[in-house]
Amino acid sequence: MNKLNLENELKANEYPGRGIVVGKTPDGKHAAIAYFIMGRSENSRNRVFVEDGDGIRTQAFDPSKLSDPSLIIYAPVRVLDNYTIVTNGDQTDTVYDLMSEGSTFEQSLLTREFEPDAPNYTPRISAILNVEDGGFDYSMSILKSNNGNPDACNRYTFDYENPVNGEGHFIHTYMHDGNPLPSFEGEPKLVEMKDDMDEFGDLVWNSLNEDNKVSLFIRYINIEDGTVKSKIYNKNK
Repeated sequence: MNKLNLENELKANEYPGRGIVVGKTPDGKHAAIAYFIMGRSENSRNRVFVEDGDGIRTQAFDPSKLSDPSLIIYAPVRVLDNYTIVTNGDQTDTVYDLMSEGSTFEQSLLTREFEPDAPNYTPRISAILNVEDGGFDYSMSILKSNNGNPDACNRYTFDYENPVNGEGHFIHTYMHDGNPLPSFEGEPKLVEMKDDMDEFGDLVWNSLNEDNKVSLFIRYINIEDGTVKSKIYNKNK
């Protein structure tokens, strides 16, 4: 698989929807995360990311304009011991709760499927990072309808052990804009990473479509000692 330029991938797609990037910095020192949300409707665009404990949550920028909180108000990032969970919906809580009870990441997601937003049936995309004892690995998942057929759920999990320096993987909800929106296809895309968190965050944020982008969360986790640096970008201010 060829390593793609993340900036080019984002600029070439007007509406990837929601997206997760996970990887290791070129210097091998940090596990890196990016999670972004986009929107086409007023309800979807009326959001910001805010800090919530060790993670983040979405909230309405203007509560008076919030018409439907389902599917748009949730905690995208939560931390459980050495695990960081990143998803595009309330399955973050499902993974957190069931893993707390002894289930695995994959087992937890067996209880969920794609979003009930016909005719799009938006995929649920999820990732989990484990940074522990100087090591780092991660997994990504997508739960999607069977080519738009809501009677069948296709489940895919991708595990990345001992990630290579400078490499990451990018998964997003939609192949491109459309009506209905076409679900992501294939395995997560291999992309280049950056050592500097601000440079990485600015690259992602500035590459997203200006009309459709809403919020971005960036986190770098020091693999050696577990210390965390994070940054939030919100279009609504």
